Amino acid sequence: MSKTILLIGSFDTKGEDYAFVRERILARGHGVLTLDTGVLGETDLFSVDIGAAAVAAAGGGNLAALRAKGDRGEAMKVMCRGAEVMTARLHANSRFDAALGLGGSGGASVIAPAMRALPLGLPKVLVSTVASGDTSPYVGLADITMIPSVVDVAGVNRISETIYTAAAGSVCGMLEMNYSAARASRPIIAASMFGQTTPCVTRCRDALVAEGYEVLVFHGSGTGGRTMERMVEQGYVTGVLDITTTEWADELCGGTFSAGPDRLAAPGRAGIAHLIVPGCVDMVNFGPPETVPERYAGRTLYESKPTVTLMRTTPEENTRIGAIFAEKANAALGKVAFLLPLRGLSVLDSDGGTFWSPEADGALFDAIKASLRPSIPVVELNAHINDEAFSHRAVAMLLELMAE
Repeated sequence: MSKTILLIGSFDTKGEDYAFVRERILARGHGVLTLDTGVLGETDLFSVDIGAAAVAAAGGGNLAALRAKGDRGEAMKVMCRGAEVMTARLHANSRFDAALGLGGSGGASVIAPAMRALPLGLPKVLVSTVASGDTSPYVGLADITMIPSVVDVAGVNRISETIYTAAAGSVCGMLEMNYSAARASRPIIAASMFGQTTPCVTRCRDALVAEGYEVLVFHGSGTGGRTMERMVEQGYVTGVLDITTTEWADELCGGTFSAGPDRLAAPGRAGIAHLIVPGCVDMVNFGPPETVPERYAGRTLYESKPTVTLMRTTPEENTRIGAIFAEKANAALGKVAFLLPLRGLSVLDSDGGTFWSPEADGALFDAIKASLRPSIPVVELNAHINDEAFSHRAVAMLLELMAE
């Protein structure tokens, strides 16, 4: 079945490149919808469906004024906003089924936000010079496939022809795949996990799958937490089993795995069931030992691997984290509860372990209970977070919250 692919980018300076991929897509039997983000001029190599003037207007600007002013930075901001608005609008009207863009650093900075506005699962391919470096500013939390252009996006040559053909084939191939909807009827539960809580989450996942749920597990690496909460906001998730909330320790102490100050908020705003466990809040993540800030000299450290150094949180830090957890829960519109493992929050935080500190854990638990509104249940279990009994109780509590 023929589908339509959105080509988005600067056709004024990249017209030859887009003309090439356009022909490859048409030859494959799919349609093309073109959206121009260039401000310098127009292309005469192919017809443009959504011109730069419309994109500029959607971004709150005027194309003629942008050209007259000649401020590249301002023009890119306007076209970036406009491309995002127009792309979302076109998709809402079912005008295309996939998106493909080509560009250098400037082009990618305009194309990528527009692609990030599209839903998960819709094919998105971006060919760029920046694809071989840190792509996180471009991909963000979206499922954008980035392909290194190898040479600059500046015309078709023996190298770019190969790359462009592969990119066109990639996006067409994604559209032509027969995606199974076998799991579509299962309600989704999102769970947070770390290496230090894997035994617990694995048992919980198995139990919930047996109950008829599909469980999406997200790594507590900052990006994982943000992605999980974004999926909650987009309406994919029925309930959240937040076993591993370690990202708040990194947010508070400047670690590498912070998920930002909004972590724990999305389930409450969405009004869905949310079980919160302070898993791995005993640790902050840094890189190699020499990357630990000087202000933490003398702290208890554990070199987990050559690239990861963990730092034990203190009672004072845990008191602040506990108050934050309670604040997030208090604002929830849906059912929320806490399950506290009194025998330790991670593999390291167990009796005899490097991070074992009943005082620090107790400060965390006390802060949660002291600040929480009375209607929110708090269950204290005399078990370690990775004990089988803890997993069973976590599953039972989440199912009860969802039933309510």
